[in-house]
Amino acid sequence: MSFSFVDSHVHFWDQRTLPYPWLAEVPAIAGPHTPDELRVETGGQFPEKIVFVECGAPWLDEAKWVERLAAAEPRIAGIVAKCMMNEGATTADYLAQLRHHPLVRGVRHLIQHEPDPDFCARPEFIAGVQAVGAAGLSFDLCCFHHQMSAAVRLVRACPGTRFVLDHFGKPGIRGRLLDPWRAHLSELAALPNVDCKLSGLITEADHVAWQPADLKPYVDHALAAFGPGRLLFGGDWPVAKLASPYPRWLATARGLVSHLSAADQDAIFRRNALRVYRLA
Repeated sequence: MSFSFVDSHVHFWDQRTLPYPWLAEVPAIAGPHTPDELRVETGGQFPEKIVFVECGAPWLDEAKWVERLAAAEPRIAGIVAKCMMNEGATTADYLAQLRHHPLVRGVRHLIQHEPDPDFCARPEFIAGVQAVGAAGLSFDLCCFHHQMSAAVRLVRACPGTRFVLDHFGKPGIRGRLLDPWRAHLSELAALPNVDCKLSGLITEADHVAWQPADLKPYVDHALAAFGPGRLLFGGDWPVAKLASPYPRWLATARGLVSHLSAADQDAIFRRNALRVYRLA
């Protein structure tokens, strides 16, 4: 039976077009990954709509390239573009330019690799994220679990900005670490301007030996904290290929929420992404 869903977190890259130096560290996925490869690798379950999330190439060049991809593949319905938050007037200029690109629904400044766990709570970063909300865009929040305390402070300081937490805040699934991640996730969920992606979990688990049961405590807590009305599915392709083919992750995610009503499952896999990224 066909299954209609929106994928709120897809990456595309082609190093023949744009540079991605970090891919040298992951040669298994360093080759071209475009809508053509995604269509093949989804095994007949191609998303009805796709949100592209930045991959680290020069910010405006990448957004323009994805716009060209979308002209050929109209299921690409939204872009989360790269935009540095801590550069003052330059950040404001970037945001002003991105507003001229109608597919851009949000921005992301990757936090996860910053050595200072409080990086995203610095005043200049907060000012940039406040400007994101003023520009009518959302902010994808991508951090590791040990950075989530600062993420909570960032969100509290930016009540006018819509946040989307990527990958549950990257909990330590491989080490079966639940605390203090659970408390921090609950703090984020208590703030009304945050939604959360059911995405990226398998790459935080054991890439070879993970099983759905390893993910269940994290999904159960996120469901309890955010409810099905504020969770949205993301494939995190092709990064997720380091741990699983696309169809297995999709089937796993569906299985982990299969106890919910059909309406709640549709919210997680379709309606929430349409709302959060304004795709309808």
